[in-house]
Amino acid sequence: MDKYLYVAMTGASQNALAQKAHANNLANISTNGFQRDLEQARSMPVFGDSFPARAFALTERPATDFTPGAMIETGRDLDVAVSGDGWMAVQTPDGSEAYVRSASMNVDALGVLRAGNGMPIMGNGGPIAVPPQQKIEVGSDGTISIRAMGEGPRVMAEVDRIKLVQPDLKNMNKGLDGTIHTKDGQPAVADATVKLTSGFLQASNVNAVEEMTAVLALSKQFELHIKMMNSAKEDDQAMTRVMQMS
Repeated sequence: MDKYLYVAMTGASQNALAQKAHANNLANISTNGFQRDLEQARSMPVFGDSFPARAFALTERPATDFTPGAMIETGRDLDVAVSGDGWMAVQTPDGSEAYVRSASMNVDALGVLRAGNGMPIMGNGGPIAVPPQQKIEVGSDGTISIRAMGEGPRVMAEVDRIKLVQPDLKNMNKGLDGTIHTKDGQPAVADATVKLTSGFLQASNVNAVEEMTAVLALSKQFELHIKMMNSAKEDDQAMTRVMQMS
């Protein structure tokens, strides 16, 4: 009886966590560049001082779906997205590198080029700093060019180049902060073959129909776990009555 109840109880608990994962995907369906999280459940033995005769359900995030989202045209010069395979490097608050597929860039009051999430865009030697300028252009190879204050329309100066990388997707995962990192924590090597498209952003790769279907299926499973717990309770009460009669 206790095995039956424990499996149902842990199953309902982990099922609720799985619903949260899909709910988070749905909440970010309009977040540009969002990569949806995958989830799966499996049976795990309970280890301890006794023989591992118990089992419990475990929900885990095995991976992140790195399928590119659709390209959205914005017409803004500082909106960029990676064409094909590859990533742009940004700097996280702890100083490490994270990677994004799309960025709505802007220049802050200190002249630092930042992504839409506020993280500095990484260049050849660190975060990119842009001097006072009239216009900024982003080349397909990530080159940042500016027209300085007072210069003519044809005078463009190259400032830096966005760090573009193409690491093996098997060596990448999503951290607790929601950003993409390399599993070993080491910065990825720059790759000159990665190309950017200016004036576009990449949409989220979340499919609303798939996520809603998964949430409904998990809701049915949750109801089944609750019925199992109620059944265990009724069986226990029936056994108690039999024992009292004897």
